[in-house]
Amino acid sequence: MARKNGSNAFSPDPDQMTLWPDISGNAINGLGETAKRNPSPVYWQEQPEKIPHGVLQKWFYRRNANPAMDAMRAERQAVIDAPLADIAPYAVQHSPEEWTTAVKRAGAENHADLTGVARMRPEWVFEGEEARGEFIVMIGVEMDYTEMSEAPELRAGVEVLKQYTRAAKAAKGLANWIRSQGHWAEPLTGPMKGKVTMIPPALVCGFGELGKHGSIINRRFGSNFRLSAVLTDLPLTPDAPDDFGADGFCRNCRVCSDACPPDAIFEEKQTVRGEQKWYVDFDKCLPYFNETYGCGICISVCPWSRPGVTDNLLVKLARRKAP
Repeated sequence: MARKNGSNAFSPDPDQMTLWPDISGNAINGLGETAKRNPSPVYWQEQPEKIPHGVLQKWFYRRNANPAMDAMRAERQAVIDAPLADIAPYAVQHSPEEWTTAVKRAGAENHADLTGVARMRPEWVFEGEEARGEFIVMIGVEMDYTEMSEAPELRAGVEVLKQYTRAAKAAKGLANWIRSQGHWAEPLTGPMKGKVTMIPPALVCGFGELGKHGSIINRRFGSNFRLSAVLTDLPLTPDAPDDFGADGFCRNCRVCSDACPPDAIFEEKQTVRGEQKWYVDFDKCLPYFNETYGCGICISVCPWSRPGVTDNLLVKLARRKAP
């Protein structure tokens, strides 16, 4: 397949590269490390001055200043800043199965397109953070494919922010509902780094499989969705992972890697903090990401993200698995 945006098509802005820190973002992420450890914050920090790449985060905002983007960021921040509801003085009691059904119903009522439950794991917590709660409820919200197909143009960047805002509203609404039942809950929203890295619990609770482009591939939405979450001590029943063949599909597919202008997508899995996984080269990806409203090309070109395609792909993969 011909490269849509080959590596020779992109040369980083020198002004941006003069700000590049001495340490590699890949090193912070743990690329090549064989021992397991908790993730370290590398980008999207609320206080960017505390991280080596924070100066680049500030450059991103200056470079991509736009009324539509700024308005959406302000709307998202208003959702995040809104106070949480008080916890009701009397805790409603149900079985874990009943609570899980109720939580998923409440998630849908708060406009979540996906809701899943995972038992919280210490290794998901960012270095230097503490996360309370026995369970994490993951939320997914679909993005508009027509808008995302314009990536890396402004329309796609605005759509990403729009859906992060919707995801924040869903998490805040679900957390407030749990608190109204007399139980503790705390929402987590993106894209800013929170207490917990969200992709691992989303994989564990059945949102899909990790794709070559570093994003989750869901059997319904492909990679065309965004995440938020709720930590809670509500007794719940965890969901199971969903292995439908996307990992094997990615091994034989080059669509996202051929479309990546900075050539940042590895063709083979890498060792990252003791785990073999698909990984995107942070040091190659970030300069292009910063100059193009957050890019999004790999998500938009992924075959799984195209509307009306997933059912046929699932049938084909099922046939391959059949004895």
